[in-house]
Amino acid sequence: MEMAFNHGCRTTFSRPINDRYFEDYVEGDIHRFGPIAVEEDEVLSFARRFDPQAMHTDPEAAERGAFGGLIASGWHTAGLMMRLYVEHYLTHVASLASPGLDELRWLKPVRPGDMLSVRVTVLKAVPSKSKPDRGAVTSFTEVLNQNGEVVMTLKVVNLIARRPV
Repeated sequence: MEMAFNHGCRTTFSRPINDRYFEDYVEGDIHRFGPIAVEEDEVLSFARRFDPQAMHTDPEAAERGAFGGLIASGWHTAGLMMRLYVEHYLTHVASLASPGLDELRWLKPVRPGDMLSVRVTVLKAVPSKSKPDRGAVTSFTEVLNQNGEVVMTLKVVNLIARRPV
């Protein structure tokens, strides 16, 4: 696989997602994935079930509201981000779990018709001292719209198995 570089940082993984282990998450690397479409029917369906606020569920009321139109629930935006994260970033063979995330921020409204992409920076990759078969990867994840504006950010920790010897 060809490597791409951006200011000295690798922007593609050296191994495919089905052969990716802890050692493949290199501190400082920046990975980009997407796009994924924000569909109005999904915005409405998700919000009606999980976040039934008028700004997410009622286009007419949303038009009169603070955002001047329908916007996706932040939790829906997080779900779209997670789809890209799982399909392109998180190993399919060595992901063990996530103890959680921090600093989730919704910075700009996401609207039907937007195209979202994800930029993930590997902040830390620390081998476990108590369990040598794994490590913790801390990633800073940014969700961007089609204009390159950051609409959501979070830091997530994933426990990843080390490559078998």
